[in-house]
Amino acid sequence: MSSALDRLKNLTNKISSYERERKDNLVILKKIFEELSLYEKVESFEDLFHFKAINLSGASLSSENLGEIKEGKYLQILAIGYDKDAVVKSKNTSLGYYGKVENVDVELKDKIVEFIIRFRFEKSFMTLEHYHTMLEPFNTDE
Repeated sequence: MSSALDRLKNLTNKISSYERERKDNLVILKKIFEELSLYEKVESFEDLFHFKAINLSGASLSSENLGEIKEGKYLQILAIGYDKDAVVKSKNTSLGYYGKVENVDVELKDKIVEFIIRFRFEKSFMTLEHYHTMLEPFNTDE
């Protein structure tokens, strides 16, 4: 009985930890959104999540070499929108263009990388919630 209770406590702690991280992440994400002046391209912070994804050109987003610059490329934040009714379903929107990546201040580049990772962290929670809701019709008490 004790091990079941311990597992439940551990699971509860992990879930509450994720929720705290998510709330903290949103506060920081909004702050960076404003610091990068992304409101010039996205009317409100909440509208940011209408995009399917946000990518980066000019620097790596892989965990092995996070933030590593790609010489000769341009640093740019690209948002991917999706319109199921349009002829061309997917649309890329530049949220920020910063010039040749090797000329961009390292702190700014790192802030942009952090912004995208934080966006993806929140977006993953939203996706989880979406699919959880979609599964509800399949949950039966049989």
